[in-house]
Amino acid sequence: MDLKKFIKESGNEYASIVEEGVAAGDVHSYIDTGSYLFNALLSGSLSGGLPSNKITALAGESATGKTYFALGMVKQFLDANPDAGVLYFESESAIPKELIESRGIDPKRMVILPVITIQEFRTQVIKILDSYLEQEEQKPMMIVLDSLGNLSTTKELQDTAAGAETRDMTRSQIIKACFRVLTLKLGRANVPLIVTNHTYDVIGAYMPTKEMGGGSGLKYAASSIIYLSKKKDKDGTEVIGNIIHCKNQKSRLTVENKMIDVRLGYQSGIDRYYGLLEFGEKHGVFKRSGNRYEIDGKQLYGKSIYAEPEKYFDKKIMESLEEAAKKEFLYGEMDQDIPEDIQQ
Repeated sequence: MDLKKFIKESGNEYASIVEEGVAAGDVHSYIDTGSYLFNALLSGSLSGGLPSNKITALAGESATGKTYFALGMVKQFLDANPDAGVLYFESESAIPKELIESRGIDPKRMVILPVITIQEFRTQVIKILDSYLEQEEQKPMMIVLDSLGNLSTTKELQDTAAGAETRDMTRSQIIKACFRVLTLKLGRANVPLIVTNHTYDVIGAYMPTKEMGGGSGLKYAASSIIYLSKKKDKDGTEVIGNIIHCKNQKSRLTVENKMIDVRLGYQSGIDRYYGLLEFGEKHGVFKRSGNRYEIDGKQLYGKSIYAEPEKYFDKKIMESLEEAAKKEFLYGEMDQDIPEDIQQ
C-alpha cells in the first residue's frame, strides 16, 4: 500500500508516516525550566523540562507568581539559546522594562505585544507562526500569553463602547476555537507556548476545588496544566522570595496530580537544586538524621548543602536522582531516557 501517495492526495500538511515521526505530535526537544524538579514534573527527567512544541498552562489565584515564574523560564530559554527570541503577549499592563531587566532577561531578544482581546491574540500568533514556518532558518522561539484570564472579546469591547453591561456568553467557544487552530501550528513549528491563567473556587463542590477559568478550550489543548500556589521564603525575618507549590493537574507526558516545590528568589530567580534533598530522601538516595543529611560520611545541614550544590550533587548522586525521577513521574511503559542532546 502506497501510504505516501495517500498523504500527498489528502493535501494534509501535517500528515506523516508514524515511523518517520509525527510532525505535530512528537516532542523534539525539551526546554530547561531552571529547576531540576520542575523539569521532572513536566517531562519525567531532571534534564528535560518544557516540551518544545506544546502548550503549557500555569494557573493560580492572583499573586501566586505566575508571571514571575513565566519570566524565569523565559530567562532560562534565552540563556540556553543565544540566537533565540521570545514573543510575550501581555494583557495586564504589568511588565515594565525595569522588571524584565531585573530578572536578567536580555531586553533586545524579547518583544512585548499588548493585546486586549482573544481575537487579537489569535490573529497575531497565527500570522507570526505562518511567517516563521516559511523561513529557511528557524531559530529557537518561545511564545508566552500572560494572561488568558484577562483577555476580553471583540463583542465585549463593542458592548462596553455602546454602554451595555453584558457578558459575552460565547467567550469560552472563542477560546476553544483559538487553541484548536494553534495546537497543530505550534507542533509543526516546534514552538512552545506558555499560557498563564486564573483559577477560582468552585461553588457548591463537596471538597474545596479549584477550577481554571475560560472554559474547556485551554484544558483540552494544553499538554500540561500546572496549578500554582505559594508561601513566603524567609531568611530569618527577611522575606527573600517565594516557595511555589506546583501541582501537575493535567499532563500527557507524566503522571498527573504529582506535586513539587520550586524556590523563586527575589534576587537569585529560580533555584535549580531546591527540593532535591527531600526528594532524594524519599527515594533512598540520602539518609537523614534529625536536621542533617549524610553525604560522603559527613552530617550536613540542608542549608549548607544548598549553599554549594555543585559540590554535593555530584554525577553519581544526580544519576540516582534521575532514576528516582523516572519512577516518580513517568508511567511504567514510558520509562525511557531523555538524552541531553535534545534539550534546547
